[in-house]
Amino acid sequence: MDIFTVTTTSHGSRNGLLKTRKGTIATPFFMPDATRGSVRGLTNNALRSVGVSPLVVNTYHLMLQPTASFLAEVGGIHTFMQWDGPLLTDSGGYQVYSLIHKNPAMGKITEEGATFRSVLDGSVHVLTPQKAIQTQFDIGSDMMVVLDDPRPTDASRSVHEAAVERTVRWAKQCKSAFEKECVTRGLDETERPLLFAVVQGGPYVDLRERCAQKLQEMDFDGYGFGGRHIDADGTLMYDVVVATATALPEDKPRFALGIGTPRDIVTCYHAGWDMFDCVIPTREGRHGRAFLFQSDTCEGDFYEVINITNERFTKDMRPLSSACDCPACTEYSRAYIKHLFRVNEPLGGQLVALHNLFFFTTLMKRLRNT
Repeated sequence: MDIFTVTTTSHGSRNGLLKTRKGTIATPFFMPDATRGSVRGLTNNALRSVGVSPLVVNTYHLMLQPTASFLAEVGGIHTFMQWDGPLLTDSGGYQVYSLIHKNPAMGKITEEGATFRSVLDGSVHVLTPQKAIQTQFDIGSDMMVVLDDPRPTDASRSVHEAAVERTVRWAKQCKSAFEKECVTRGLDETERPLLFAVVQGGPYVDLRERCAQKLQEMDFDGYGFGGRHIDADGTLMYDVVVATATALPEDKPRFALGIGTPRDIVTCYHAGWDMFDCVIPTREGRHGRAFLFQSDTCEGDFYEVINITNERFTKDMRPLSSACDCPACTEYSRAYIKHLFRVNEPLGGQLVALHNLFFFTTLMKRLRNT
């Protein structure tokens, strides 16, 4: 089955079509984070109203609550959420490693995987490459990510070298476990989910290229940019992002995990990345920060960010954006939304988050039309 088709290319960027068992998605596309099985504060109908289709759900959180076994019992995450669009699960590794790095008492990482304590009740869990794949199958997503070994960007080169080698070893184990699960569950090429490997290597271009080459030899459905994409100053590591995309096959989708801001998304799109996900539009929205287009292009300073809680919006009866067709802009004023924040009414954050998702889906449409 031809999973990914590139339809147009232009100076490194490309547009395409990605086939999943829940439908075909035009690339580039953005996936909001539905961490615990929901995009916080927003209904399914609200998400659909602003053009959202694929979502990312978090394996780590779902395996703890309501548990993967529960989701398998009720028919999978689509049935549980009542969401008919494509869903992607991460491996859970990034969250586990972040937990352990922040507090070593919460667990440890070994060659076999990670042992960690639940932040909910202290129970002990083990996440191995095989377990990560089995858990994602039980959850029932349409796109899965292998267990990898992410390290802080400022870690030493030797640490990143070891992480690359472990990431490659775990990817091989994940691929084997994935193939076995497909056979056990009776899933053919049209019924199975897609499997993405993850390129590690931190800020070192040669390590990224080495990791990408070794992962390609295993022939995954797609490949992702793992770890942080920014340096200690919060600046996009442009050379690393470009080099990693260039090292990946042209006929496979490229997933820029955790990217990001509108500007970084545009930059990474022009570098050859196809898929994006981030908490930014919804998290910023819940804090009153709204993304507004400044022009009809995606070049230069094409957008601004306003904080609707500022006093200057107290009597501003204009919509967040007069050029926006989202429910927040067509039905409410800046003054009203600011009032909602002032009186701690959750609707304020929901409206700005919804507006931001419309901004991000519109940004994707603009990129696809360039």
